[in-house]
Amino acid sequence: MMYSGGIQTYRTNHILTADPRRLIILCYEGAIDQLMIAKKKYLAKDYEGKSKALSKAQDFITELLCSLNLEQGGVIAKNLKALYNYMLTRLLQGDLARDLNAYEEVIGMLKDLKGAWESLSDLQSSERRRAAAG
Repeated sequence: MMYSGGIQTYRTNHILTADPRRLIILCYEGAIDQLMIAKKKYLAKDYEGKSKALSKAQDFITELLCSLNLEQGGVIAKNLKALYNYMLTRLLQGDLARDLNAYEEVIGMLKDLKGAWESLSDLQSSERRRAAAG
């Protein structure tokens, strides 16, 4: 128990000092993890646990939505806004209909987006290393 404060401080510092692209990836990871937990809780008939995990997943997606810069992001930001709104709507519909396929659908979209952001982040890191070396 005595280490929990230190772990929380480490996590907080990790987030506060992270590159903006890394924060986006962390939001995708958080949403995916929470949706997987929500599915497991639902299957275990732990509906309170499912609701908490689903709410956290929705919070991550809402954070992604709020982080969009629609003025500078152009068409990509507008498309992401529509996609994030679709995800939130789909999760609500799935929850009301007790349809775990909705969770799977959103998890798939989040994994695809996470992969794209990781590729972009890797590419930009490689370019920075080349520029620094040469």
